[in-house]
Amino acid sequence: MQPNYKILIMLYRKFTSRIEEFLQKEPQKIMLVNGARQIGKSYLIRYVGKKLFKNYVEINLKADKEGAGIFATVKTTDDFYLQLGAIAGNRLGRKEDTLVFLDEIQSFPHLMTMLKFLNQEAKYTYIASGSELGVALSETASVPIGSISIEEMYPLDFEEFLLAMGCAQETIDAIRDKFLKGESLNESLHNYMLQQFKIYLLVGGLPEAINKFLVNRNIAQVRKVQRDIHALYRVDASQYDAEKKLVIRKIYDLIPSNMENKKKRVVVKRIEDTAGHKQFSDYADEFEYLTNSGIALAVQAISNPRFPLLESENKNLLKLYMNDVGLLTFLLYGTNINAVLRDERSVNLGAVYETVVAQELHAHGFSLHYYDNKQKGEVDFLVDDYTNLTILPIEVKSGKDYTVHSALDNFLETPDYNIHHAVVLSNEREVCVRNGITYLPIYYCMFYQSDKTVGGTDLVIPEIKIV
Repeated sequence: MQPNYKILIMLYRKFTSRIEEFLQKEPQKIMLVNGARQIGKSYLIRYVGKKLFKNYVEINLKADKEGAGIFATVKTTDDFYLQLGAIAGNRLGRKEDTLVFLDEIQSFPHLMTMLKFLNQEAKYTYIASGSELGVALSETASVPIGSISIEEMYPLDFEEFLLAMGCAQETIDAIRDKFLKGESLNESLHNYMLQQFKIYLLVGGLPEAINKFLVNRNIAQVRKVQRDIHALYRVDASQYDAEKKLVIRKIYDLIPSNMENKKKRVVVKRIEDTAGHKQFSDYADEFEYLTNSGIALAVQAISNPRFPLLESENKNLLKLYMNDVGLLTFLLYGTNINAVLRDERSVNLGAVYETVVAQELHAHGFSLHYYDNKQKGEVDFLVDDYTNLTILPIEVKSGKDYTVHSALDNFLETPDYNIHHAVVLSNEREVCVRNGITYLPIYYCMFYQSDKTVGGTDLVIPEIKIV
């Protein structure tokens, strides 16, 4: 009997509770859920909406724009109610029992302006989502500040992936407790976690790819899903601007090869054959589109770090990472799983490990930066520690030489920075600290949470026994 590839498994998402809490406790605002396409926004909102409300109405505005366009000419709230009633009149009650979900709202920027008035009139409860809200809001004549709350959603992080793979929440909580106490896992649990982490590098955090893997454990089927989503992202990029679409696509296509270079950063002369005619700043709109649409993660350079890092950014030195590590391993290795699973000596997984850490940190509320100094070298990530009003450097190592990190040593030895602690993430099981550097297993990155986020926990430095 052939497996049913249409099966959809309800994946646990942390964002579910955020939507539920907002809809129950924030009746004076409208939530706008922003994030890349194919990360599960619509599915999750649909699930919560049907759970909490007697009446649930969903309108896909992207489909409407490409089809009948009945909302294209809506200019007033009365126009909006008229069209809404025509397609969902028997499902419209009162604000307390009716949720109207406006999906892909970026398709009609004028409706984002209208959210302010829909919110004030409060006939129904609303929620909206989009994949390019950052771009659309910048083009909206009047952004409804005070009436909306923009919430970011991401692919499944590693903890959510573990739960999807059948790991018990109690086990994850016990591992978190080990992290907080600065303790290592035993050999068998470490091997299990490292194996799951490597599977996550292959499958990634896109819900459809995870569902496909859970059904049949067939990496070829997973890669087909990833290929289709990657193609969708490229098509989306080409729809942004008639003049810039080819450049945006070229920058996006260059991300994997940039990751394979030593510096990993964007090189302007590789984008277009206009050497000497264009500067980094000439591509600001293209970079902004890729990051605002959620399909790429931007990591800004810092050469002279000060807290907060935002004040020290170098806008002309930028790294771009894929938004999902599974897409990167698909592009780099195809169906060859041994490149990731078996520590092949001929394969450098540095780009893959950096991508997954960037993905985790970004999903957990951190603004992403890296250290680049001509004299002292480069450190993979710098994040703000708001609890201690300082900076935490993080180095990511995929090989066995995880204790070799001259740039990180130089960084810590610079008196002007006044930074005395750093983290190295690697495949090594043992947790310890040497010369101010804490060595942690790579999977512990899932427990770092920015204390800047609402409801987040402090950026915790575990209690480490010095050896």
